[in-house]
Amino acid sequence: MLYVAPRWRCLLAVAMAIAAVLSAAGGAGAQETCSGAVPPPPKRGAWMSIASFGGAGDGRTLNTAAFAAAVASIQRRRARGGALLYVPPGVWLTGPFSLTSHMTLFLACGAVIRATQDTSSWPLIDPLPSYGRGRELPGKRYISLIHGNGLQDVFITGENGTIDGQGSVWWDMWKKGTLPFTRPHLLELMDSSNAIVSNLVFQDSPFWNIHPVYCSNVLIRNLTILAPHDSPNTDGIDPDSSSNVCIEDCNISTGDDLIAIKSGWDEYGIACGRPSSGITIRRITGSSPFAGFSVGSETSGGVENVLAEHLNFYSSGFGVHIKTNSGRGGFIRNITVSDVVLDNVRYGLRIAGDVGGHPDERYNHSALPIVDSLTIKNVQGQNIKEAGLIKGIPNSAFSRICLSNIKLHGSAPVRPWKCAAVSGAALDVQPSPCTELTSTSGMSFCTNSL
Repeated sequence: MLYVAPRWRCLLAVAMAIAAVLSAAGGAGAQETCSGAVPPPPKRGAWMSIASFGGAGDGRTLNTAAFAAAVASIQRRRARGGALLYVPPGVWLTGPFSLTSHMTLFLACGAVIRATQDTSSWPLIDPLPSYGRGRELPGKRYISLIHGNGLQDVFITGENGTIDGQGSVWWDMWKKGTLPFTRPHLLELMDSSNAIVSNLVFQDSPFWNIHPVYCSNVLIRNLTILAPHDSPNTDGIDPDSSSNVCIEDCNISTGDDLIAIKSGWDEYGIACGRPSSGITIRRITGSSPFAGFSVGSETSGGVENVLAEHLNFYSSGFGVHIKTNSGRGGFIRNITVSDVVLDNVRYGLRIAGDVGGHPDERYNHSALPIVDSLTIKNVQGQNIKEAGLIKGIPNSAFSRICLSNIKLHGSAPVRPWKCAAVSGAALDVQPSPCTELTSTSGMSFCTNSL
């Protein structure tokens, strides 16, 4: 195998990313891209290095104060067009720090922002209003390693630099039952708009990797996200109660869903009423013991108008998993998943109304979700164990489910579809679809949606 020095690997990765963007901007036949969906940052009026604030990239010095001082300096200077904070090559050990508006955080090739494993000094913040408590435990939650709240014009990028969560200490606490509060994300942006995250590696997050919540106009592209398959709840990218989000050209291999769209949890999500909508996901490749692409199960604010296309998942539990539960309320509607390639996946597709727990006993047992207008088409799978399951809720049947051009094959006969409390149609589906999807009543929606 040809050896490529680390510096050249970074430059090659950046060159390939630039080439992909230029190709996507080309004429007929070029790949679709969301690169223009979020305004690019203006020319930053100031440039500063974390090393100028007493930081040291030796892997031993704790740089939390240096990052805080650098961000405070950006806020004070108010340079025209904002400022860029440069992280040079080296290993920059740090605790959590927050970003500010009109800022670019730029990781050079060979730069690693590495989280401290001293969990005792990790700050706590209030739970999200749409969750009512920490996602794992009642009460507060640990702040993310890189955090932003109420920001505009934020760009987190680099030359394939790495953000390393060193999550093993957190995973061990979770496995041993000694975790005192909900684990931190690597990156969380709250109530923010016009944000771009690109050209980076995220690895070993304590919990979910990237969590934009209550955000709008977010572009996430050209990322590599890695965690061991046995690392608990290390979702890749989880847009949550957010609108106009685009995720494209990412390679993800983690211990939980690669991409999961969410919108709040039971009575808290219903009260907030903030849906996730206008979400585009394309050209995602990866592997997970759970799902490649998922919606839910926390969908109490609603999820609608989602397009996920050109997905390639291998060695995974589910290809596509759309999940909710009684007590969730909310809705999942107008979802299209298209052009999916699966290899060595247990379930090709699962749409289920009995997934996920509840934050407390105060949830409304009668709050039933509405699942309507889902189109899954152009799916090719090999080494598939089971075609899938579509199981609605008896008093809130899933409606207008359209399956089209789905071919799932296995080394042994693929176990058949299982369906209940669902209506819709199936066109050109192998193995043969369940009878609930073969009636003519759902055919008109299915043909129109195609």
